[in-house]
Amino acid sequence: MLQRILENRDVSLPLSYTSMTMGGGVQAAAARDPGKVAIRHGARTRTYADLARRIDLIADAVIADLGLARGEHAAICAKNCIEYIEIALGVPEAGVALATIDSRFTPAEIAAICDDAEARVLFVDRHTAPLVRDAKPASVRRIIEIGPEFEDWIAAERKPVTRPPVDEWDTWTIPYTSGTTGKPKGVLIPHRSRGLVNLCASAEFGCFTPDDCFLAMTPMHHGGGISFPIASITFGGTLDILEKFDAVTVLDKLKFGGVTGIFMVPTHFHSIFDLAPDVLEKYRSPQIRTIIANAAPLPQAMKEKIVPYFGTTVLHEIYSSTESGLVCSLRPPDQLRKIRCVGVPMAHVRVKIVDDDGRECAPNQVGELLSRAPYVFSGYWRRPDETAAAFRDGWVTVGDMAKRDDEGFIYIVDRKKDMVISGGVNIYPREVEEVLFAHPAVADVAVVGVPDEKWGERLKAFVVVRAGHTLSAADLVEFCRDRLASYKIPKDVAQIAELPRNTNGKVLKRTLRTM
Repeated sequence: MLQRILENRDVSLPLSYTSMTMGGGVQAAAARDPGKVAIRHGARTRTYADLARRIDLIADAVIADLGLARGEHAAICAKNCIEYIEIALGVPEAGVALATIDSRFTPAEIAAICDDAEARVLFVDRHTAPLVRDAKPASVRRIIEIGPEFEDWIAAERKPVTRPPVDEWDTWTIPYTSGTTGKPKGVLIPHRSRGLVNLCASAEFGCFTPDDCFLAMTPMHHGGGISFPIASITFGGTLDILEKFDAVTVLDKLKFGGVTGIFMVPTHFHSIFDLAPDVLEKYRSPQIRTIIANAAPLPQAMKEKIVPYFGTTVLHEIYSSTESGLVCSLRPPDQLRKIRCVGVPMAHVRVKIVDDDGRECAPNQVGELLSRAPYVFSGYWRRPDETAAAFRDGWVTVGDMAKRDDEGFIYIVDRKKDMVISGGVNIYPREVEEVLFAHPAVADVAVVGVPDEKWGERLKAFVVVRAGHTLSAADLVEFCRDRLASYKIPKDVAQIAELPRNTNGKVLKRTLRTM
């Protein structure tokens, strides 16, 4: 968009201008200490020099071998690994944005996102390769599996290529989230957005210096799951990757593995504090500098376990969204002082809370939260109406209801939309409802989130059964198994005579939640 403005107004960029790209930031760090280990994953390591070289090889292969042009899209569906980071840094250096897909998705879900994103190439690993080959996305011309095939692909001799200019406002990644229609929508994240977020995070959290080691174990298709790990190597630190979360392994890394920073969601803390007392005692008070908590609100009772166990200067809880980036942060001194609070705005972020008429709310008055910052998203991929709804005169909203206290601290009190956050993962009930509606015994259905001590929330389906049919929870789970990722399948099912609705026919989900 900025490029079009400059072209239309005949305004040139200053001679000092250098585009901020995610890959460029890491390659600059590599020049400082090329022999240092940048990433480790189990016994495997990658030095900064190797990482910088492979970013270049991937970018060149995207152009020379795949024939992709600036503005086209690729996708990745894989578990956490070194190559995931390399692909996320290398592919966009060719001007090709990367759609990031949950590796737990079904073949149908994977194909739908690839086709929506118009991804021309799809990177997979040994876990997701069978799913992807069954999916057969129509848009994908080439599937490349991480391992020998991937290594042969980047190592092949090719003629030199000329890379297109990549501007910092060009799209870096396209994570997918569900919209109000229940259909996934791509969030266009420019290089500039996450580059500035990482600079902000470095100042705020204090765990992204060259002396730090960051542990990455949340799935990398997740916003924080990819952004924070890349921040650690942008600033010259070391990144330690786990393919998946395991409570004891994580505690051992924090206590004895030299890890100084980690990003966690509430479900991780529940699993840790479910461990046996002797195991918890063994790993008490690790030498960790920062825990960044996000994706779902931390219950205050959980914070009262975290703070004495990990330390009083460690926990940072942030409020963010894929669209807005980092918005607010509750810093360690306020964790037990401000109850159910998300803190104050981050650097370069302005927040306002407005009523239904757009007027700013008084202190402690609930309204819709809007934020404005230089690192918000560029819009939804081919969703002009939803993009327009998300922006209000440059301010971004994701529909969260909030209030601000007399000290300026922000509290999220409800979600305007019906999104459910379970285990740190966003789930949109409409998508689930559409699948359940397809069951021949279902006459009507609504899905809501209900409180869950471990997961934060879990899905509960309220079902009206067709006359003459019978239906059990097990029947619905089995019906959904090949249609939805496992975490989207409601395990709680209640049969009711009819759904509560208002005079306009809209289901009253607030009433269902209280039942």
